[in-house]
Amino acid sequence: MDRRFLGILGAIIIIFIGIFAISQNSNDKNSSGSGAKAQPTNHVTGQGQKHITLVEYGDYQCPICESYYLPVKQVVAQFNQAIYFQFRNLPLSQIHQNAFAGARAAEAAGLQNKYWQMHDMLYEQNNWQQWTNSNNPSQFFNNYAKQLGLNVEQFKKDYASDKVNDAVNADLAAFKKTGQQQATPTFFLDGQYIDNTKVSDSNGPNVSKFASVINAEIAKRNP
Repeated sequence: MDRRFLGILGAIIIIFIGIFAISQNSNDKNSSGSGAKAQPTNHVTGQGQKHITLVEYGDYQCPICESYYLPVKQVVAQFNQAIYFQFRNLPLSQIHQNAFAGARAAEAAGLQNKYWQMHDMLYEQNNWQQWTNSNNPSQFFNNYAKQLGLNVEQFKKDYASDKVNDAVNADLAAFKKTGQQQATPTFFLDGQYIDNTKVSDSNGPNVSKFASVINAEIAKRNP
């Protein structure tokens, strides 16, 4: 075989290897980037006197999560002194096109110490109906930020930042480690998975059933 042809063939192979490596590095950066070192979010409310934590992994665009919002809020208020309540992001982007955007909005507000206020804004029914059905939900998020008294320009920068993106991805990675099927909402009480049938009935989420599960854990942990 002609040496010149072999040389050309070798050069082509090297070029293709280089292109593949660059492409692979780019994909790795998009999927992890600095997020590989990011820690899961730590948005916690409640006094936790009984040293028990209820964790919800939720999707802001999920209609079931929205139906759980007020009952969970009632439960958290009822047990405010006894437990901690933590919310983490689990946007199911493959079925909810605005879910990741909603998580970004909450995290961006959190950087100005208004996480829970934005959390509530996103789940409030009238708001929820609007931004979840929008092709441009950021216009609504910016309005919510203004209503909450945030620095809107800073909110926009944070919303688009790698820091916020990495925080949401860190929550997704943390959920994956639980081994549970990706579904929202998913609850854990002191690290133990709670089947939603234990806190709901035929009418949906049930405050009394939620309370029973929490009271049983309090009794077990604090005899």
